[in-house]
Amino acid sequence: MTEQDKTTHFGYQQVPEGEKAERVAGVFHSVAQKYDVMNDLMSFGIHRLWKRFTIERAGVRRGQRVLDVAGGTGDLAESFARLVGPEGEVVLSDINGSMLEVGRERLADRGIAGNVTFTQADAECLPFPDNHFDCVTIAFGLRNVTHKEAALASMFRVLKPGGRLLILEFSKPTTPGLSPLYDAYSFSVLPMIGQAVTGDRASYQYLAESIRMHPDQETLKAMMEEAGFERCEYFNLTGGIVALHRGFKF
Repeated sequence: MTEQDKTTHFGYQQVPEGEKAERVAGVFHSVAQKYDVMNDLMSFGIHRLWKRFTIERAGVRRGQRVLDVAGGTGDLAESFARLVGPEGEVVLSDINGSMLEVGRERLADRGIAGNVTFTQADAECLPFPDNHFDCVTIAFGLRNVTHKEAALASMFRVLKPGGRLLILEFSKPTTPGLSPLYDAYSFSVLPMIGQAVTGDRASYQYLAESIRMHPDQETLKAMMEEAGFERCEYFNLTGGIVALHRGFKF
């Protein structure tokens, strides 16, 4: 099979590997201006608790250097910027220019400046030195990456020894009876909300499909270990609808 023949999933569709990044970019360009509003509506505001839990488990301290991959509108970056203080540094990176611009404007409006920089970058080939960051996070972005193993390797490379990676992502429900309810909500309600708020039903149909195609908790943990991370663990949130994975580089 040639490189041109290789395919990957875009939701439930199979598309040429080279097309996925462009298609994902189209999704987030379409929804960037309403992204935060939709997060509140879709999760009933619970996404804020998931992110707070992530920040608590990150253990970021004053003066440290943090990379938020696929950081979008800057929820995590804002909190990290306050934690690391003026001596520290936070890099908000995203492959999508529209999302990055929304994040830049949002953080400026909230008085976050000086210790945050913005970089348009692909998670699979991060443009940062080896052993550079104390902490790397990626929230609700890994499922959109074409080659997840490459992204994990790239994030491992830029972490300092002793640093940690935290992955917050939709996962597989573990509470008995939750899956059918979650499926009904995801495939019936979410696209309707997307249509009503953003005028874009298809992007939220993709969202539901991309979640189902993402590796489950144990599979992602094994992928992190394969990339070199140690002491890997995960925390199921909201019955496993979301999971926070954490691993360390030693």
